[in-house]
Amino acid sequence: MGGSKVDYQSGAQQTKGLEVPPDLTQLAREGRYQPPAAVISAAAGSTTPRAATAGGATVAPTALGEMKIQRDGDVRWLSVPMAPEQAWPQVRAFWLESGFKLLVDDATLGIVETDWAENRAKLPQDIIRSTIGRVLEKLYDTSERDRFRTRIERTPTGTEIFISHRGLQEIVGGDQKDVTRWVVRPSDPQLEAEFLSRLMVRLGSSEASARTALAAPAAGAPARARLLTGQATPTVEVDDTFDRAWRRVGLALDRSGFTVEDRNRSDGLYYVRYVDANAPDNRGLLSRIFSGNTEEAGKAQRFRIALLGGTSGTGGRTVVAVQNADGGPVSGEVGQRIAGVLLTELK
Repeated sequence: MGGSKVDYQSGAQQTKGLEVPPDLTQLAREGRYQPPAAVISAAAGSTTPRAATAGGATVAPTALGEMKIQRDGDVRWLSVPMAPEQAWPQVRAFWLESGFKLLVDDATLGIVETDWAENRAKLPQDIIRSTIGRVLEKLYDTSERDRFRTRIERTPTGTEIFISHRGLQEIVGGDQKDVTRWVVRPSDPQLEAEFLSRLMVRLGSSEASARTALAAPAAGAPARARLLTGQATPTVEVDDTFDRAWRRVGLALDRSGFTVEDRNRSDGLYYVRYVDANAPDNRGLLSRIFSGNTEEAGKAQRFRIALLGGTSGTGGRTVVAVQNADGGPVSGEVGQRIAGVLLTELK
């Protein structure tokens, strides 16, 4: 939790939101996070009591109750006894305060995603850099970039918050070692855990409690997963109950860079966009890697990831099926590649 582990100062700034003149009618908001028989709006107020600071952005720690980091294998998430409406502005402010720029900021989906940033704490802290680096800071580069996605899920007791990491690394190639390219590097569960613990402190916990929660042992061995043959659509079977599989599939999609457009836990559905890496792309290298708008490539396709089973009658196993946008079977290599990506993260 020390400041020497991470330092993502990308020049992010929190801007003031747009103000609607009082004589204009307020537009209706989507009610995904709205509990039954409750009104969440600036005009009508909230039925949920809140204890906030003068700025209205921070809920008092005394109102939080028990907050903990839960773990299942290498999957960790933060369980918070507050409504998503209360957690959302604080999660957003947390990433801005940590030095990130926000690429995705969607309260409707409950997703915050940062832009690519460099962890400057990995630079060598020798006497040369401490002398020259202050003046010529951009001469030093770690050749690594990180991006984080936060997903907020409503639960009967409050909110579950997931943080996933994606990484890039610049490598040198060519006969003369004069060509560089960016390649994907594995997700770092330790970085995810680090930011979960920092977010836990940001939401009102003590550093000692966050350290203890982070050091908690795994709930069990990682689940096994396998591809099923003879199915109408690419399918992965996971040795998990539905609740556990839902968390792990969601984190697998986040780590793999899928764009989650919507989700419905009751029906066990994730609605995603997928860009086929093998499709031709005429954009430049840096544009392909760092652009946040994959639709520019003209090849993003929509799919559904459906979770079925996961009850005692199925032996605790859940079937994860790749479907087209209409819920039908997927043919061709693209569906198999999607199933392969999920299998890599789930097994």
